[in-house]
Amino acid sequence: MRHFWKRIGGAGGLLLGWLLSLALVAHSQPGSPPAQAPAPAPAQAVGVATLVPPPATVALAEPFTLAFRLQGVPLAGHSAFPDIEGFRKGKLITTKTTRLLPGSVRRTELTVTQQYLPYTEGDYVVPAFSLTVNGQVLRSPGGRVQVGAGPLDLTGAPPGASVGVLDQLLGKPKPKYFYEPPDAAFLVLEADHKQVYVGQGVHVSLYFYLKPADQAVLNFYDFNNQLTELLRQLRQPTTWEVPAPDPSALPDTVRQAGGQVLLRFRLAAGTYYPLTAQDLQFPALSLTMTKFKLLKKPEPGDNERLAIYKTYAAAPLRVSVRALPAPGGVPVGDYVLHEGVSGTRFRTGEAFTYTFGVEGAGNPATLAPPLARPRAGLELFGPDIRDETLPDGRFRKSFRYRLVAHRPGPLALDSLWQLPFFNPQTARYDTLRPELRLVVSGADRPTPLASATDDPFYGQALARADARLQPLDVYAQVGRYAAVLLATLLVVAVVGWWRAG
Repeated sequence: MRHFWKRIGGAGGLLLGWLLSLALVAHSQPGSPPAQAPAPAPAQAVGVATLVPPPATVALAEPFTLAFRLQGVPLAGHSAFPDIEGFRKGKLITTKTTRLLPGSVRRTELTVTQQYLPYTEGDYVVPAFSLTVNGQVLRSPGGRVQVGAGPLDLTGAPPGASVGVLDQLLGKPKPKYFYEPPDAAFLVLEADHKQVYVGQGVHVSLYFYLKPADQAVLNFYDFNNQLTELLRQLRQPTTWEVPAPDPSALPDTVRQAGGQVLLRFRLAAGTYYPLTAQDLQFPALSLTMTKFKLLKKPEPGDNERLAIYKTYAAAPLRVSVRALPAPGGVPVGDYVLHEGVSGTRFRTGEAFTYTFGVEGAGNPATLAPPLARPRAGLELFGPDIRDETLPDGRFRKSFRYRLVAHRPGPLALDSLWQLPFFNPQTARYDTLRPELRLVVSGADRPTPLASATDDPFYGQALARADARLQPLDVYAQVGRYAAVLLATLLVVAVVGWWRAG
């Protein structure tokens, strides 16, 4: 009996399993209503890529960033970020963030950030660009970014500056991980003369020298505001100042006595012509630069820098000024005369031109036209003045006269013009005199005088002229008449307005 029930139990189990299989097959047939709806599985998020709005302003020591964010799907690939003029591409940082949403749903966000390191301060244009992320094209209209330099603390981050993605992940840069590389930069105030006379020009320049390798760790900070203050300190109230042209943004390459090659930036320059015998005193000047500390143990491709301030000082400069010996009162400079005349034959009654040209080093503004001495039988017109700057820094100033001789014979031009001056190179007075000797040929032609018979218009105008004397206060009378007329018009206007009302 026991074995019989065991067989029945086994057969029953087989039968029960067969019946359950039939029930499942019937449940899977179309049109069969489900016995119970299973719990829905969490829906898979659709991958969407978006651009992250870039910052509008960044500090000089802070990278500018362009980034995109991808949600829901892994990153299969993306195109390169654009190049921006005025910036150097830095690190490409990938940040992955997982968020837990209600309903036990997890959402993964992937942010890819391209850092751009600015070279200097200024307002830069971010061009329009497009990125392709997982086949999706993201377009940006571009914009502008302002790079400024705010005060930095010892942590290397400007107060109030935005915190970048790298700072969020790794924290602020720590000064102990950076070191300050040495530099050979210096600021100097140079003059081409240590002693000058009153009226003699001295050229003063403010230079910033550095080695070519120092360009990687030094940058100008708030240069426009600093330059304004430097120019104010360079002013000399007792001089005639002629500022130099705006300096070039590119430095000069100079070689020192020992053979060392340096780059030289000319920050400011000018020529000073003392008006009194008071010495020129230029104060000590200072220039603040942005200097970058470097990582002590950088990783491959790591270019993190910590910006600090460093101030360079130029020693004060003094230029002594000597008074001119008696009698004084003449232009000061090193001048030579270049003269010229039109033509080779000169006849009475015919006009010709003569040019009195002064060339040299000095203040051209103090060179007035030489006074021409009057001479009978010679008409002189002019001068026409022309200034010209020569490539070597000297100048040429020309005075062009027009002459008409009415008497024949020799014409000594040195009897007409002379220009005395003081030469600071020889510490002596000198005079520029013409050396040309002209001979005028032809008949004697007296200087014509205007007459009514020769000029019909002159006679007609003279006949119509009023010979009566006019009072000296005629203009005051006209003013009184005008005042009376205006008062009359005002009374008429008031009366008309009163009647209309």
